[in-house]
Amino acid sequence: MITAVSDWARLAAAGFRLTRYDALIPKEFADQLPAPLRLMGALLRIGSGRRARKDGRNLRPGERMAAAFESMSPPYVKLGQVMATRPDIIGFEMAGDLGRLQDRMPAFSRKAAIAEIERAFGRPWTECYAEFSEPIAAASIAQVHRAKTLDGRDVAVKVLRPRIEQRATTEFRAFMRAAHVAEAVSRPARRLEPVKFVETLRDSAAIELDLRMEAGAASAIAESHKDDPRVVIPEIIWPLSSRRVLTLEWVDATPVNDLAALDAAGHDRKRLAVDVLQIFLTQALHHGFFHADMHQGNVMIREDGKIVLIDFGIMGRLDELARRTFAEIIQGFVTRDYQRTAKAHFDAGYVPPHHSQDQFAQALRAVGEPLYGRNAANMDMSRVLQQLFDVTDLFDMHLRPELVLLQRTMVIVEGVSRTLDPEINLWDGAAPIVKDYVADRVGPRRQIERLREATEKALDLAPRLPQYIEDIGAVAHGLSENPAAVGQGPGARGPEAPTGGAGRTLALWAIAAAIAGLAAVLAFR
Repeated sequence: MITAVSDWARLAAAGFRLTRYDALIPKEFADQLPAPLRLMGALLRIGSGRRARKDGRNLRPGERMAAAFESMSPPYVKLGQVMATRPDIIGFEMAGDLGRLQDRMPAFSRKAAIAEIERAFGRPWTECYAEFSEPIAAASIAQVHRAKTLDGRDVAVKVLRPRIEQRATTEFRAFMRAAHVAEAVSRPARRLEPVKFVETLRDSAAIELDLRMEAGAASAIAESHKDDPRVVIPEIIWPLSSRRVLTLEWVDATPVNDLAALDAAGHDRKRLAVDVLQIFLTQALHHGFFHADMHQGNVMIREDGKIVLIDFGIMGRLDELARRTFAEIIQGFVTRDYQRTAKAHFDAGYVPPHHSQDQFAQALRAVGEPLYGRNAANMDMSRVLQQLFDVTDLFDMHLRPELVLLQRTMVIVEGVSRTLDPEINLWDGAAPIVKDYVADRVGPRRQIERLREATEKALDLAPRLPQYIEDIGAVAHGLSENPAAVGQGPGARGPEAPTGGAGRTLALWAIAAAIAGLAAVLAFR
């Protein structure tokens, strides 16, 4: 009872804060609501005018919600960031506004950070670091300090906020309570699956609240890019990393949005724009594990022109089917082969089979043709994806969460690339990576590789075939002596069927061929 009262009190306080920004029942959506809710919204908006405006203009609903979340506790900032990854539910405009949540929070003291470090490693901080600065950046989950290790190496130290796990648990419990009520009383809310959404949010936060997971993700991305000279991933200092503390190599680099500094250093921004796009596509297609938060704050350019990626708290994964489908879709748009794109959707089961593949291809053509030959200055990827969402809704296509995260990240990466080069042609930049993937995974190169794998499996199986044949021969002999053991009747054994040794030999060869064929089938699965 006390827990429930506490949860509802927290939700009421959050609701009041949202009303101060006209973000709870926004006036822009009032005409879509029943009369009682319209009246409630009008009453709640009283006194919200100042916060609903900035620099002399009215803020959009997403901008107001982002501002409200930034004024609240860290879990609400994280709520806004996760909402930004679901443009299929909240729309691209609101997702874009929430995606710009600055995630800047008041820093906690250096003394508190040192206490966390000493608690994590069980020894004085001076036995871990020679120097340890005041906080240089503070976000909703953790903050960063610059430090120097005992052997003189410059490092960045990320420390979780004190008691952030307890605060997150409390807030998510309240979120879940509200989600269950929403599903129980509202059919439109039930369609959006708020309980499942909160569960996803809670699980995502649990991963971010264990910095060992971020360290593992950074290590995996570094491994996948070890042969790519364009990318730098800061090295993890494992002896000085734990669940609540992450220590990694310090990298001096310029933020990707500091165009004046990049130009002064003589960097080729057009090349960098293509590199950023291709690095993301390489992660998603070739490795199936991608940085899902590649916004401008997490992408930097080193003095030698290499791209530095940081902050691996939010990662995306794609299985082989999703990767192949994604590649086929992009390849279809690049080559204007809309039947191929439609077929990829149907083959993957994304579109129910009762719909017409030709009609779906026609709908995709309506999206793709206006884009052909246009550069980024004349194309808004977020609008393209919104059109695709409209098409998928028309054809009852249910998007998988990982694909929505992929599409959302694609929009973020597009923004970074366009910042570097407003004239970039996204399709031309994507084409080499997609074509290479298709050749590796779908084309003749992959078929030859699969045949080789099948042959190796068959050869591995070959030494055991004599024993299999002997065992099966013994069974076959027993059956030939006593056919009643497997039943009588038509088809059990016809008068023309071979008997004795000849029949047994044919059976054994058939079984051997079947085993070899099974090995090949398994290799091609």
